[in-house]
Amino acid sequence: MAPLMWELQAFCSVVEKQSFVAAARLLGRSPSAITRAVQALEEAVGQELLRRSQKLVGLTAAGETYYTYAAEILALHREAEERLVTGEAQAQGWIRFSAPESMAQHRLPEVMARFAQDYPEIHFDVRYVDVPVDPIAENLDFAIRGAFPQSSELHAFRLWAYTRHLYASPAYLARRGTPTTPETLTGHDFIIHTAPRILHDWTLRRADTRYRLNWQARHRVSSGTALYHATLQGMGIARLADWLCIEAVARGELVQLCPDWRLTSSAGADPQMHAVYAGNRLPQRARLFLNALREAGRLAGA
Repeated sequence: MAPLMWELQAFCSVVEKQSFVAAARLLGRSPSAITRAVQALEEAVGQELLRRSQKLVGLTAAGETYYTYAAEILALHREAEERLVTGEAQAQGWIRFSAPESMAQHRLPEVMARFAQDYPEIHFDVRYVDVPVDPIAENLDFAIRGAFPQSSELHAFRLWAYTRHLYASPAYLARRGTPTTPETLTGHDFIIHTAPRILHDWTLRRADTRYRLNWQARHRVSSGTALYHATLQGMGIARLADWLCIEAVARGELVQLCPDWRLTSSAGADPQMHAVYAGNRLPQRARLFLNALREAGRLAGA
């Protein structure tokens, strides 16, 4: 791989694995080689791209912008190589993947329909499920997941970052009042999503201020779609993704609570939608579709 491509690959691997060591393991190089490659890239662009700490590697504001283009350059490079090898002029075949249930009603069908029109030889086989799916065991091209990429031998294709907030319906708030700060959430009814795991508290952040919210669930559901609709029907307050709720808020069907606060991981990270896959490269048809899905997220402001 050409030097610039190697540096881009090292940088993107660190972002996707959130670790220099994991990226080195993935690429079969030493951690010091990965560090040198990223430093060389930062010197070339004249910007710090990664924020390092003992436990966390994160993107700077410049890195957030640069990563989108770097990932696209790598994807185009792989696509060009693949077309030279296969001679394919048109993407074709089956795209098999899994996705969270909530995406069956939000964003994914629209992108799939437009993509199927652009590529009439493409066929979709989609499994909607909220628990993590292993694309190797299930013979899938990739698996779309939310929240945070897990350390594994799978590659991650970043789709879009998002924030989580607390939401409730106007009907619920008319009955119980509208909390405006984390302290005023005490005593409210909470609905929680139990897949893939049950949390015992949530971390809310506003700038450098952190608030740990302990709650007792009034209702529990194992489906993201069920959680969304239970919230719409006024059953309580739920933690939901901004990209999932933006249209309902605009229609007045949901209200974002404690608007100055967002829910993060205990380390302060925001979640992201991403796809995981095995092997060194995605099939051309799968990569084209994931690029289309990422672009839809970008245009929607996610």
